[in-house]
Amino acid sequence: MASQTSSKKVIYAALIGNFLIAITKFVAAAWTGSSAMLSEGVHSLVDTGNELLLLYGLHRSAKPPDKAHPLGHGRELYFWTFIVALLIFSLGAGVSIYEGIIHLRRPEPMESPLVAYVVLGLSLLFEGGSWWIALKEFRKAKGPLGYFRAVRESKDPTTFTVLFEDTAALAGLLIALAGVTAAQYFEMPELDGVASLGIGAVLAVTALVLARETKGLLIGEAANKRLEGSVLAIAQADPAVERANGVMTVHLAPNQVVAALSAEFSDELRTPDIEACVTRVEAKIRQAHPEITTLFIKPQSAGTYRRHHPLAEGIIEDPAKAPSH
Repeated sequence: MASQTSSKKVIYAALIGNFLIAITKFVAAAWTGSSAMLSEGVHSLVDTGNELLLLYGLHRSAKPPDKAHPLGHGRELYFWTFIVALLIFSLGAGVSIYEGIIHLRRPEPMESPLVAYVVLGLSLLFEGGSWWIALKEFRKAKGPLGYFRAVRESKDPTTFTVLFEDTAALAGLLIALAGVTAAQYFEMPELDGVASLGIGAVLAVTALVLARETKGLLIGEAANKRLEGSVLAIAQADPAVERANGVMTVHLAPNQVVAALSAEFSDELRTPDIEACVTRVEAKIRQAHPEITTLFIKPQSAGTYRRHHPLAEGIIEDPAKAPSH
């Protein structure tokens, strides 16, 4: 719940900032006739819609399981994040590149460039504030991990999606500022169109990176090794468990994990004893890891587990039976 609250804080900050900036940019684009400014207005409008989709995804992912979706709706967050990446690519990058080409083919001198400078300056200020909030939350979430590794391992796409959007927005504003300045200084309105093409390229790269990172989450990524190791250790610690063979996990949402544990029980145990052991192990695992919303425990020998899961790692042997080194 704390993670979702943090995500919403980042999204709301970006939503308010992008909406106000979009209106300002469109007014400035109509006033000055700047292609780069129009591209930036479209960019901010697309980002505003994206924040709404992320909020909708968070809302839908929190819905409880039902008959049609027995494991819940957690992956809706990943689906809508992927849609956000598609929108950035198709609308943001597409419109910016189109406007750039049009302005290169039919260049028009900019009117009232001072208005464009004021708007770009204010936009940099507001966008920078939103970017700083997103960066602080991402730093808090990533812990000691590096930025690139944190993005690769993150199961919550909302924070790094907003951070990517705001970073692309700041880069786009700097490109627009450079384009407007160069077009005025060299009296070459074509440079304004070139800036629009540059903004489109930045958005296209951002969209492709987001789509790549979200695709893995949408297909289904395993939980981190620390969680899997903890689950195996809890199971192995129960006296009725002969061997914890392995565990398979998959994230349905940032705080929703499905886990399937394979365990070999002592041969002398009767069915009621095994049932009691399963209940104990399940209770301890859920207490240690409340994010595991669904847990399956399968009685299975180590050999059978290896045959069905040849790529499995980390089978825990009974310490008493482990070979000495």
